[in-house]
Amino acid sequence: QDDCSEFRSQFEAGGRLSCTRENAPVRDASGKQHTNKCLMCAEKFKKEAQRGGGTVQRNKLPPSERIKQ
Repeated sequence: QDDCSEFRSQFEAGGRLSCTRENAPVRDASGKQHTNKCLMCAEKFKKEAQRGGGTVQRNKLPPSERIKQ
């Protein structure tokens, strides 16, 4: 189950997610508390992007790779 599915469409490939600062504490699977669900998901997406996880759009090549033939 993906607790962050509602935020995936707003996620940018660079590991960024724009969130509000509302105070609605929530805990992730490890028990760490976050200010709100969006901020929890932003941290999750950033970690996934850093390790090449599923949220990064892999089809898009960086500009340097597009030129090579």
